[in-house]
Amino acid sequence: MTDPILEKAAEQVRAAVRGLPIVQAFFHELTSTVSYVIHDPTTGEAAIVDSVLDYDSASGRTSSSFAQSMIAYIKKQGLRVSWLLETHVHADHLSAAPYLQAEVGGKIAIGRNIVAVEQLFGKLFNHPAGHAGADFDQLFDDGDRFNLGQLTLTALHVPGHTPADTAYIVGDAVFVGDTLFMPDYGTARADFPGGDARQLYRSIRRLLSLPSHTRIFVCHDYKAPGRDEYQWETTVGEQRANNIHIRDGVTEAEFAVMRERRDATLSMPGLILPAIQVNIRGGRLPAADANGIRYLKIPLDAI
Repeated sequence: MTDPILEKAAEQVRAAVRGLPIVQAFFHELTSTVSYVIHDPTTGEAAIVDSVLDYDSASGRTSSSFAQSMIAYIKKQGLRVSWLLETHVHADHLSAAPYLQAEVGGKIAIGRNIVAVEQLFGKLFNHPAGHAGADFDQLFDDGDRFNLGQLTLTALHVPGHTPADTAYIVGDAVFVGDTLFMPDYGTARADFPGGDARQLYRSIRRLLSLPSHTRIFVCHDYKAPGRDEYQWETTVGEQRANNIHIRDGVTEAEFAVMRERRDATLSMPGLILPAIQVNIRGGRLPAADANGIRYLKIPLDAI
């Protein structure tokens, strides 16, 4: 059965001979997160993917120092930010998208299934009904195409880690969020609410049907055993040949058994409760109470 969205995206990758996007990575070591600034070399229009707001859970302090490093790069290169792209609702860091929007502009965007994620978590944090997705400027459907200067981006729905995961294809590059890690580390967990190991397998195989030379940029790296340096760029071909969880020849059933067993051994991310309640609102921090102080909610005995 053919996938017309993937066929069109694959043709987009094959046609990317001139005007390839320029990609600059920024690694946030505390959360092992990779954020990206990508731009069209012809027009200087830029997008920021998966930004991070510094947050110290012990003190409750937030900081924009990591985001400032991206802003400094954007200004030095003379770029104009059009998009602030989220691959999914992150459970391991707070998004800096609203801060960056105030400083350099751009529309905050995510996959449309953010609505499902907010329905899952809205009751937990006692969020009002009917608000889902309202804090984002753009919700992408599977296959939506949009411009970055003279470049075209394609939003690809890749659920499994969460219901709302979206990958972004531009030129010969794809930003895969938490679906895949580097080949020697494997794949993302699928045990969050709404996650599904079999669905994750199908989403990853969809990504790996892109041309083998397609560059893959991952959202996290934890340095696999035996590797001393952080890495975040690989290719479709390398993943298909060497990914320890999902290389060619691994069946959906085999992957699901492995993933579910592995997930059962994992602890919850340390920042999941602060991160989820902020990130389902596009990274917007809670409004201040009457005393001028903002508060995060930590539900007790609810998970």
